[in-house]
Amino acid sequence: MTSGTLDAFLSEVGSALGADNVNTSGDTLTRYGENTMPGGDRPPAAVVYPGSTAEVQAVVRAANAHKVPLFPVSTGNNMGLGTRSAPAAGMVVVDLGKRMNRILEVDERMGYAAVEPGVSFQMMADELKRRGGQWMISTTSGPPEGGMIGNALDKGAGYGPYFDHFGFSCGMEIVLGNGEIIRTGDGSIDLGGSAGGGTDGLVNWHVSKYAFGPILDGLFAQSNFGIVTRMGIWMLPRPPAIRSFHFAFPDDADLEEIVELCRPLKLSNFVPTLFRVSNDLYLIGNEDTHPEYAATGGKASISDGARKELQKKHGVGAWTVSGAFYGPSMEAVEPQIERVRAHFTGSGKATYIDHQEALERVPLKCAIDSFSGVPTTAELGLLKWRPGGGNAWFTPGTPMDGKMANEFQALGRSIFEKNGLDYTVMNVCGPRFARGLHVISFNREDPEESARADACYRELSEAFLARGVSVGRAPIDWYDFHMGKVMPAFREACDAIKTALDPNGILAPGKYGIG
Repeated sequence: MTSGTLDAFLSEVGSALGADNVNTSGDTLTRYGENTMPGGDRPPAAVVYPGSTAEVQAVVRAANAHKVPLFPVSTGNNMGLGTRSAPAAGMVVVDLGKRMNRILEVDERMGYAAVEPGVSFQMMADELKRRGGQWMISTTSGPPEGGMIGNALDKGAGYGPYFDHFGFSCGMEIVLGNGEIIRTGDGSIDLGGSAGGGTDGLVNWHVSKYAFGPILDGLFAQSNFGIVTRMGIWMLPRPPAIRSFHFAFPDDADLEEIVELCRPLKLSNFVPTLFRVSNDLYLIGNEDTHPEYAATGGKASISDGARKELQKKHGVGAWTVSGAFYGPSMEAVEPQIERVRAHFTGSGKATYIDHQEALERVPLKCAIDSFSGVPTTAELGLLKWRPGGGNAWFTPGTPMDGKMANEFQALGRSIFEKNGLDYTVMNVCGPRFARGLHVISFNREDPEESARADACYRELSEAFLARGVSVGRAPIDWYDFHMGKVMPAFREACDAIKTALDPNGILAPGKYGIG
């Protein structure tokens, strides 16, 4: 892309969006290129701010005409995975969040909302509270400013019954890479107008996931085939009472017992939430810093002795299990609490922490907020565990098999320690599958430590892949690495879809290793 090509593109976009919605200032480009990855920042060539689906179309059509690569973001809070940074420098960031931040519809009878990309978890939670608090959304434990659409499309999740944010979405509007608009599900019904025309008659669009023909929605998760400008989000009726329970286990190897205890409670759905199974540093790192970093120069993992001191200080175990029940009152769920308490403490290893006590411990209150649909900033403290702000997520998943889970935690711990980093993980456990959110914290201002973080991620990935396990989400530094590990026919299918829907390859080239 030449400077003349970029200038022509920006001139055309400025005419369509207004000159104030095109930004090339140095401060802006620096800010939009920032991330927490070891691979460094990737400043864009410009940032544009569309205000409607039609304006997104105008941007995409101009990009096709001038062959300018675009990188769309919602609110740019994809922490640990790339923030708002593109995979490569020099693209034009399409910031959908600045002006496309409207809650388009809230149907309190059917229990859904329709939102634009800029609607954050905090905005939606505030709106539901304003309406009387009868409904709640599933939130992440990440930044409250995170976009609901962006999180769902990156297969983000929460912890309650509606934890699967993409799975509990319904009906999308998308601008394809060729500039055309499509709607998914029953939104695809032709009401006689233009493709992007009125949608008032689409009564099933956000309530029925399965309509006539192929289910196209999944094509736009973790891909670069189109720009989603509207999505339906299902809401959960807020229960009168939410009561949590927590169990601290003393030893690293207790993960085997924990997983075996969690699985039957989720297979029967006796416990409605997922289980948050957090290791000590995942909880402690939210409100403390590495006590031995200065002494070792960051070249060694935290010692077991220091970990035990921190566990005692913060009232957590080597592993701490958190879950919650919903009911008509706190008293009504007491029998369920007692049943779970007996289940987890049977071996004599677990220490029970009740709801009221957990509310007074910052790391455990974060879990309660997440189960309650309350956005929280608590886990952002992990960015400060080591100096320098480096943070990358490694997100493999394993079957809910205790022995296997314990083998993987021992393997992961050994690789962190080999690279002088601190084993930090939360396993989010369902009935058959647990997602492991491994946090690689490092000093991004130290090139040697950044190199160790990169090596740690790659070693983890290779070791887990050798055992049949890949990641659910990938940071921008390793898109190509992971795409290179899938079967050739899968890569070829992605490339074929990209060619069909984005023939000039202008949407986020390289995202998730596509294009």
